[in-house]
Amino acid sequence: MIFRQLYEPVSSTYTYLLGCEETGRAVLIDPVINSVERDLAEVSKLGLKLEYTLDTHIHADHITSARELKQKAGSKIAAPAMDCLPCTDVGVEEGRPFQVGRLSFQPIHTPGHTDGHFAYRLDDRIFTGDALLIEGCGRTDFQNGNTDTLYRSVTEKLFTLPEDYLVYPAHDYKQRRISTIGQEKDRNVRLGQGKSLEEFREIMDKLNLAYPKFIDYAVPGNKECGVCPTDLPERLQQYCEQMAHTPQG
Repeated sequence: MIFRQLYEPVSSTYTYLLGCEETGRAVLIDPVINSVERDLAEVSKLGLKLEYTLDTHIHADHITSARELKQKAGSKIAAPAMDCLPCTDVGVEEGRPFQVGRLSFQPIHTPGHTDGHFAYRLDDRIFTGDALLIEGCGRTDFQNGNTDTLYRSVTEKLFTLPEDYLVYPAHDYKQRRISTIGQEKDRNVRLGQGKSLEEFREIMDKLNLAYPKFIDYAVPGNKECGVCPTDLPERLQQYCEQMAHTPQG
């Protein structure tokens, strides 16, 4: 397997490039629109053909590059089927493996951050999106999020995986790149150390997070598989600019 972890600094998003060594087919998990050229260059450098983009959920903090990559590279758009996006080519469902060459991803429905959120397991790696972050988790106060539901998604699905499974989140704001299920069970300040649902509710209720500054543009754009709005304020232009020199994670 060919694997690269790529970092987009404006939204602190990790994009994951995975390629099948036998077939040369590849997938980008959670690609970001202002890193299109970087991602295409990485695919080309590795001699791969981008077959799919695969999003974990409808993002509120960046716009996916799924549509633009389809236009530029001929890749297909895969996303959770339950979001019913008409622009997708493949609807991902729990219990149905998602195949890219010889790579077989196991989709796991992990709602709570959003109602249509999915994580993707590949062998001993789990790409957790925003459901489980390194020593944290995604917020639950928009896009049909639900604190109780997220607690069950993490404790009953993700935390039941083997403890040595590698955790690759969609974001990190402290330049951390990887964790494990065992580490999150021990050290996650919101969900680890056997925290009860009541404790988790109290933690989430006290976050007092600001309204996401890009959500009103990102969600509509992502429901179209990656469309930047024409009326984007100047202070938010960086979310849709092409970034040729985005650092890699």
